[in-house]
Amino acid sequence: MREEFLQLLRTDQAFREEVRRYLLTEELLALPGEFERLMTMVKEIIASLGRITKAVQHLAEAQARTEERVGRLEERVGRLEEAMVRLAEAQARTEERVGRLEERVGRLEEAMVRLAEAQARTEERVGRLEEAMARLSEAQARAEERVGRLEEAMARLSEAQARAEERMGRLEEAMAQLSAAQARAEARAEELTQAYAHMQEVMRSLVQQVGQLGQQVGRLSEVVGFTLEDLAREVTPAYLAHHYGIHVKELERRFFTIEGEEIEVDLYGEGWRDGEQVVVIGEVRSRIYGRDVEAIVRRVQDLRSYVVGAPVIVLFGFVIHPSAREAAQRLGAIVISSSGRGS
Repeated sequence: MREEFLQLLRTDQAFREEVRRYLLTEELLALPGEFERLMTMVKEIIASLGRITKAVQHLAEAQARTEERVGRLEERVGRLEEAMVRLAEAQARTEERVGRLEERVGRLEEAMVRLAEAQARTEERVGRLEEAMARLSEAQARAEERVGRLEEAMARLSEAQARAEERMGRLEEAMAQLSAAQARAEARAEELTQAYAHMQEVMRSLVQQVGQLGQQVGRLSEVVGFTLEDLAREVTPAYLAHHYGIHVKELERRFFTIEGEEIEVDLYGEGWRDGEQVVVIGEVRSRIYGRDVEAIVRRVQDLRSYVVGAPVIVLFGFVIHPSAREAAQRLGAIVISSSGRGS
């Protein structure tokens, strides 16, 4: 019977379909289609796995390259660390050299301080000399033919001043040589010593000459009696009238007491300018610098409430330094040289 059943299945199509309907459910009949879909999904998974495998290979290659680059970077960092160590050692050596250089510069600065002090003493002596020279013009203004004799005295004083300025020029030249030698301290230390010694010789010679000239001035001062302040009182009114339209009858020394302190003014006089009342307040110095102009301006500010009229600040002297002219122009003061020239 089994053989007959199998024979019918092989030969009878209708019988085979009938048996299939009895034996196979809808789910079983749908298995081939599901199998096909499953195979499609498997193929897609395999393709994805292939792509993933390639991506993993690419990542592995990139990782290898990264590790190689990291290795090279570590090597470069090592070399950089070695260079930093060498640089730190060089820096330590440099700091040591700088320390030694600072010590040498300190010693050089001390020498410059001593030199500046010596220069200050020299300028003080020259200032005293100039003050003594100022007294040479005293007798000339009160004698007969007053103006002519005053001009002669001024000519002699100008010549003496020219000689003093020439000597000071030589001294300044020596100082410039010394400064240049100091800039090349390491290479020219011996030259600096020689220049300093030469400068001392020049200074000793200048002091000796100044002493001799001081003796001459002392002898002349016993004969004449006309002071720089007297000269200022004679020259300043005419100068102010001619150049500034300021008319003041005479100038005199005046003393003020402010808060218990006495303030002395070399030149004081009340006058007029364009119908406005003014008061001339001035100071007399053999050499006038910018700091002198600033000082008298501050002093006049203190006196402002003690005088009547607009203050006119005046400085009179033999030599007017360029810094004094600049300060006078900036602060509104007037500087007048003994030769009759002003700012």
